[in-house]
Amino acid sequence: MKCVGVLCLLSVVAMVAARPETYTDRFDNINLQEIINNHRLLKAYINCVLEKGKCTNEGRELKTHIKDAIENRCDKCTEAQRNGTKTVIRHLINHEPASWEELVQKYDPERKYVVKYETELREVLKE
Repeated sequence: MKCVGVLCLLSVVAMVAARPETYTDRFDNINLQEIINNHRLLKAYINCVLEKGKCTNEGRELKTHIKDAIENRCDKCTEAQRNGTKTVIRHLINHEPASWEELVQKYDPERKYVVKYETELREVLKE
């Protein structure tokens, strides 16, 4: 939430909660680079999370916990999910800004939480 993380968020980062203390690790071995490098696949995950398209099992899991993960800095994430979340968010911020903004508007419209991610993960462009 590759997106989920992102996104995966969106890694996405954050996955379904099977136990109260952590999200399930069922999808921790997903190849996020493959998703990030395939715009069509990444867009499908983004559309799932934005409720604009169909979801895979991974996408449904991500969508269930993305708001909690963003607000709580991925406290319930496994280490793989934390790393994946950073990877996906970094990609979205730096390479898919329109999609990042759509996700922000849906899950943190007041920008209370995403500013930390943006500050940490935005790549400085060299002139």
